[in-house]
Amino acid sequence: MNTSTRSTGRTLWVAIRAIAVFTVLIGGVYTFAITGIGQLIMPAQANGSLVTNADGEVVGSALIGQAFSDADGNPLPQYFQPRPSAAGDGYDGANSYGSNYGPENEDLIAAITERKTQIAEFDGVAEDEIPADAVTASGSGLDPHISPEYAAIQVARVAEARGLSADEVRDLVAAHTQGRDVGYLGEPTVNVLQLNLALDELDG
Repeated sequence: MNTSTRSTGRTLWVAIRAIAVFTVLIGGVYTFAITGIGQLIMPAQANGSLVTNADGEVVGSALIGQAFSDADGNPLPQYFQPRPSAAGDGYDGANSYGSNYGPENEDLIAAITERKTQIAEFDGVAEDEIPADAVTASGSGLDPHISPEYAAIQVARVAEARGLSADEVRDLVAAHTQGRDVGYLGEPTVNVLQLNLALDELDG
């Protein structure tokens, strides 16, 4: 066996051992360690930030939006409505996607105009009161939050549909409004799923 063959053999053997070692370390030890730390320190987040109702049933995730509509796709008046979604048929976690339309795209302009008309009629507000997030989808199509401004224009409709006072519903919105991250990052938001679950509990 010549020197070149021996050198190639040694190199191959080193490569095989390196693959085996790093497979065990990275694919096994590291994965189990991080999973264990996650379950110990932040079990809710590690398991997908799942949200349960009053009966303990999982009804969604605090990180993924969902529609509150009937079988025909019509929005339910007793629930706060999320922002539009371009992910699949809407809030499809396996098909996260934005429309990618530019601000001058004719299809986007037409969609925004149509949404404004629908929301103005549904919530009984003027079109110029409707905030941008009510008529535009997020980049992921999965945003579970709306702005406090969008929640505010829905209060009267939700209160009427549930037979509650507007002040009761408004207080619930305030209680579920999350401030800016670390005090200055981003904008205040309202998690629609958590707010609607709180409404169901308040409504008995």
